[in-house]
Amino acid sequence: MTTGASPQGDGTPPLSNETKAAIEALEVELSLMWRRARVASHTLSRSVHPDLEPAAYGLLSVLLHQGGMRLTELARSIGVGKPSVSRQISFLEGVGLVQKEADPSDGRAQLIELTPKGLAKMREVHDGRQQAFHNLLAHWDTKDLSTLATLIGRLNEDGAR
Repeated sequence: MTTGASPQGDGTPPLSNETKAAIEALEVELSLMWRRARVASHTLSRSVHPDLEPAAYGLLSVLLHQGGMRLTELARSIGVGKPSVSRQISFLEGVGLVQKEADPSDGRAQLIELTPKGLAKMREVHDGRQQAFHNLLAHWDTKDLSTLATLIGRLNEDGAR
């Protein structure tokens, strides 16, 4: 086990060589997974609309799963600035995938929602993505799937802090 001060300088205990090696191996595997996810994101985006950017697909996905919301909430939910989201929403509105409605709780504000066309397209793409995951993971043991989901959830929680 390695001794001495934490390289982070934050009071956490130093990492053993085994832990460092395990973290580095995990980083390699996650990097590969993220690269594959980016390719899949581009493919999914293009299946919704040929000119759709992956960032806009992410906005549509949030709206599909969480429902209509204000622009500021949407930007916060994906961790980007309002101007970037505003440009994407303008594009999505122009191609008929989202619409702006008056917020019933505050008439001065607007909610961004999927249009019926946007909802149908996103459900179609979502169903296809779900089927692809089922095909990919059908041979996995249920306990392994649950463990992986729990660990990725924990990683996501730590990443959100």
